[in-house]
Amino acid sequence: MRIAYLDCASGISGDMTLGALVDAGVDLAAVQAGIDSLGLPSCRLVVQETKKCGFRATQLTVEHEPEHKHRHLHHIEAMIAGSVLTARQRELALRIFGKLAEAEAKVHGTTIQKVHFHEVGAVDSIADIVGSAIAWDLLGVERIVCSPVPTGTGFVQIAHGRCSIPAPATGELLRGIPLADFAAEGELTTPTGAAIVAALVGEFGPLPAMTVETIGYGAGQKDFTHPNLLRLLVGESSAKATPSMSDTIVLLETNLDDVTGEAIGFASERLRQAGALDVSTTPLAMKKSRPGVLLAVQCRPADAEALAAVIFRETTALGVRRSTVERIVLPRRTTTVSTAHGEVGGIVATLPDGSERFSPEYDACAKLAAERLLPLEQIQSAARAAFTTG
Repeated sequence: MRIAYLDCASGISGDMTLGALVDAGVDLAAVQAGIDSLGLPSCRLVVQETKKCGFRATQLTVEHEPEHKHRHLHHIEAMIAGSVLTARQRELALRIFGKLAEAEAKVHGTTIQKVHFHEVGAVDSIADIVGSAIAWDLLGVERIVCSPVPTGTGFVQIAHGRCSIPAPATGELLRGIPLADFAAEGELTTPTGAAIVAALVGEFGPLPAMTVETIGYGAGQKDFTHPNLLRLLVGESSAKATPSMSDTIVLLETNLDDVTGEAIGFASERLRQAGALDVSTTPLAMKKSRPGVLLAVQCRPADAEALAAVIFRETTALGVRRSTVERIVLPRRTTTVSTAHGEVGGIVATLPDGSERFSPEYDACAKLAAERLLPLEQIQSAARAAFTTG
């Protein structure tokens, strides 16, 4: 499997991303051809080699005629629809702009349709985003992994005035994404860079097991006391031999010693209905020798706040511990098998050695067992046998 790793030691921006992609071997002329078809006023991508604190990198800048124009999402969607971009490139570009629109709508209390793009609606930002979408497609990677992202510290001047870093839209885009502790003065991660990460990256963490083929360096516009570079490592992962995958989830935990069993059961069901990936309870010995329960909830990063609200509403919790964890999961698919007792659905997981394991669905087996007046295990065994025999 072809894999890319974004090493965001100094944050990420649109021009740093596109510069790193070009430095890693993406054809600049092909990217420029796609940009030309957008109908932007005389927009040209210019790259040159530069050095940041002694390290070489590709510096990308967007040269264009001056304009005083702000755009809404539908304007940009129309430009992309009328371009020569491939279907995949259009989908990537629209996904990034969609993330930006959602973030801007959230922080300004409006709708996606009414969002008025300021900085990200300018020619250079459009070129950075669409150019990056084209370049990612041309790079041909199947999996993108990213390091924790530093934001920088201090303040930044935007169209709405002076704001603390991360800027409001950047902060919204980085919800659920691991952030790095790096107290550099200045904006390291821009809304454009955050949108690219939020839209395209599937996993976060350290450099995964891979054979590196090429490395690209994209330089930021500013100079710091550290190398202001985005490093992109591209190569082959071990996914062909080991089909397990990893992703990042949020773990919510709280200790309870003054809640009834009924209330915990009710809260657990509400949490599952609200989108929790898993809910579990563990007996605890708490202060004053009182028996208690550890309530643990696994969820997607985007669902963490909503699920924490359920915990506070349905239990007596005064606080919830939140941590971001990486999990390893097996590829899986759903299927249905036919048995002498009826059809049973289930999940097929692919193990690291390539073999498959079938787990029949409990509800389907329980329903057949009740209807046929048979033991549950007999239905489950018949379902597993039906899968094995094909």
